[in-house]
Amino acid sequence: MSTHATKGFDPTRVPHLSGPFAPVTDEVDAVDLEVTGTLPAGLDGMYVRNGPNPRFTPIGSYLYPLDGDGMLHAVRISDGRARYLNRFVRTPALVAEERAGRALWGGLESMILPDADEVGPELAGTFKDLPDINVVRHAGRMLALAESACPYRVDATLATLGREDFDGALPAGITAHPKVDPLTGEMAVFCYALEPPYLTWSVIGPDGTVSRGPTPLAGVDEPLMIHDMAVTARYLVLVLAPAFFDLDAAMAGGSFLAWRPERGTRVVLVPRDGTAPVWTHDDAFWMWHSVNAYDDGPQPQAPVILDYVEWNRLTVGPEPGGGSGPATARLVRARIDPAGARISRTVLDDARVEFPRIDDRLTGRRHRLTALATGTGRGDLLAGEYDALRWYDLDTGATIVWDAGDLAVGEPVFAPESGARASAEDRGYWMTFATDRTDGTSWFLVLPAEDPASGPVARVRIPVRVPLGLHGAWLPTEGP
Repeated sequence: MSTHATKGFDPTRVPHLSGPFAPVTDEVDAVDLEVTGTLPAGLDGMYVRNGPNPRFTPIGSYLYPLDGDGMLHAVRISDGRARYLNRFVRTPALVAEERAGRALWGGLESMILPDADEVGPELAGTFKDLPDINVVRHAGRMLALAESACPYRVDATLATLGREDFDGALPAGITAHPKVDPLTGEMAVFCYALEPPYLTWSVIGPDGTVSRGPTPLAGVDEPLMIHDMAVTARYLVLVLAPAFFDLDAAMAGGSFLAWRPERGTRVVLVPRDGTAPVWTHDDAFWMWHSVNAYDDGPQPQAPVILDYVEWNRLTVGPEPGGGSGPATARLVRARIDPAGARISRTVLDDARVEFPRIDDRLTGRRHRLTALATGTGRGDLLAGEYDALRWYDLDTGATIVWDAGDLAVGEPVFAPESGARASAEDRGYWMTFATDRTDGTSWFLVLPAEDPASGPVARVRIPVRVPLGLHGAWLPTEGP
């Protein structure tokens, strides 16, 4: 085993391994959950959320939100009743650790890799798969998604079926935030790598076959991290912030990610028809998550609108030097002109926000409402911890806030009302997991989209604590 552990690593002192983030190890299946209020009769489906949850006490290092085994948490809703279940995403590495009864792989920054005597020749010296960030359903496949690797396919019971490489067409995998075009049924994906080609993009057709294989993006000649993307009817939109992988520093015991703001941030429009991309350049900023993007008009050279949460710097790993100050986030709109290769940015909302979501049926088209997790400012919250939900109306500029009090809330996900048109963004419900910071109890909350400030119409008591996690999806029950 390699012993390049982060100096002085003590998992008991890692904030994201305690409190509302503390991992759980039991897998639970509970029916007929207690409901305060009434679950809407029109909701029939399953809300599933992924998140990092170490199966065993981490060794070497732990870097939130990138480290940790994947655990899926689901609430099934039908006929006004609810059922909860959770399952680990069982990768070969996790199965090997379960056999050993302890962690064998270190965190990403520690470079601890087991040898053949511990895990056999196939896993020896390999990095651990971490499908712990997001979940998506496309072409009948439910996928637990990793940062930049093959996802893992799971079934309706959340049982792991195995690594998904799309019949061998995407052997390097995809990133955690693919975008499904609701009009064409295509799923646009990208993948970054530590070796050339450093950045590729692909398209998976509505039937699940890869219609465009990995296509290198010219102009990317260094390994860098890109967490999310956006898609319009014409383009993939990629934000290339100056977060570069530095393997030499990692091997010497330093951070494997370097923030180099002097390089600025590039935003590229990648035409879905395969023609030449359009590059723009601006001052440095970091983007974890996009809201949505769309073409602002029918003309071929129409500007592209990109809404996203903008950070002043990278927020994972050590803080950069030079007196950069605290990390700040805000809701921003970028207008990208493909004719002149220009970009301009406008702040829409300067509140502390993250985890933006829209009605997914409007992906790639003009949207009006954005839901986000936010903080009230009452107390010190960790990265990824929020105590309120916020809605921003792009037509009026109005904001609506629901204060969650002692509850730590997660990403809000939209479930449309049965039969409602995609243009009716207030015909449906917003849902999320929440955990009470005072007693550790967890809830599944359902808020009405027409009046979210009024609070949940239903609070489903989860019989076990659900750690704060990352991204989820509402999966309506599919017909026979």
